[in-house]
Amino acid sequence: MKLRFAPSPTGLLHVGNARLALANALFARRNKGKFQLRIDDTDTARSREELVGAIQQDLEWMGITWDETFRQTERLDRYAAAIEKLKASGHLYPCFESEQELAAKRETQIRQRRAPVYDRAMLRMTEQQRAQAEANGKVPYWRFKLSGRIVRWRDLVMGDCHVKLPSVSDPVLVRTDGTVLYTLASVVDDLETGISHIIRGEDHVTNTGVQIDIAEALGARPDHFRFAHLPLLLDENGGKLSKRFDACSLRTLRQDGVEGEALISYLARLGSSDDPALMPFDALAQSYDLSHISRSAARFDTRQLLAMNHRHLAQLPFAAVAEKLPKGATEAFWLAIRSNIDLLSEAKLWLSVVEGDIIPPVQEEDEAFLKDAAALLPPEPWDEGTWKAWTAAIKDQTGRSGKALFHPLRVALTGEEHGPELRDLLPLIGRKRALGRLLPSLI
Repeated sequence: MKLRFAPSPTGLLHVGNARLALANALFARRNKGKFQLRIDDTDTARSREELVGAIQQDLEWMGITWDETFRQTERLDRYAAAIEKLKASGHLYPCFESEQELAAKRETQIRQRRAPVYDRAMLRMTEQQRAQAEANGKVPYWRFKLSGRIVRWRDLVMGDCHVKLPSVSDPVLVRTDGTVLYTLASVVDDLETGISHIIRGEDHVTNTGVQIDIAEALGARPDHFRFAHLPLLLDENGGKLSKRFDACSLRTLRQDGVEGEALISYLARLGSSDDPALMPFDALAQSYDLSHISRSAARFDTRQLLAMNHRHLAQLPFAAVAEKLPKGATEAFWLAIRSNIDLLSEAKLWLSVVEGDIIPPVQEEDEAFLKDAAALLPPEPWDEGTWKAWTAAIKDQTGRSGKALFHPLRVALTGEEHGPELRDLLPLIGRKRALGRLLPSLI
């Protein structure tokens, strides 16, 4: 068994294609198969070298490793051989229409309420007409002649699937400059490198029917590949994820403080009948089952992802995050805040609360209360018992209790309505800062 993930280095990975990469990697690991990372860089005009490294970094951050990797630009000779084979067998035919001519045909078909399918006009060209076109300076691009059958397969997620090839335009496989398009290059790579299972989005269902036809024209047996098409991801409101979350790249998530383990734990079971569970890659692989994935679209909810990240951060030891925390953060600081943050980037805010010079908002009716509280501040050294002893003394002195006691103290000491336990924060803030925050409004 061998699976692959084949990103194009034309953009950063986002949660949509990260989910597909994860599905292929988990399925391979679960079944003791191999996992291939293929860089689909034949679109040289749009491919960017720096994005190859960025893609690899994102996958490694997710805990995904690969058994082999290559770039399509390293295999151009193999695609050229496949092109010649398809030409010789009559499966590729030259076309000379311009983009404007094709657009005009589509418009006419739509006006006539016909499907905008390529009319195969170039198949009716005579050798003389072709020679005349080339003599006039026209250079052909090449289309694959689809077989005209109904392609059927048993999908590992969607069940019985079929594509009616007569309703699909013959795909262009070779550009006028002789370069290969992804549709053919992908089939050649999958056949020649031993890919057995292909997991991708349901938007590729039609493309799957076309590629099966191409694969068989190249000599593959009808059941050479097993396919699984995952339902598309939607946003919280049921809209297309791509329209709202294209900017939500894995690089951005990582920089904001989302942890890779939290992301894969969320994505692995998104849209399935399995309850979300926080697990490392190997543990997720042991329970990953395509049959548990719903055929309905799944909703990517950032709030659920943040909740998973919150759970992950809450159990991380200081050593696991020390290099990612802002300068000056100590183990005591991390243990104090880790259960109260959704993103690691929030640590910067709480470090400023602990060490910075803040002037919290104070309600006028609380000024006298805070003055009494300041007067009751015990001498240092402080520990986790200081908060309890201090607030007990304030309660006895002022008669306040519950929210009336604790809320104004929290706001005055931190400037925030909610946050980590003050029994843990107070020793980090220290007596000098605490005193200065309790009294500035009385100046």
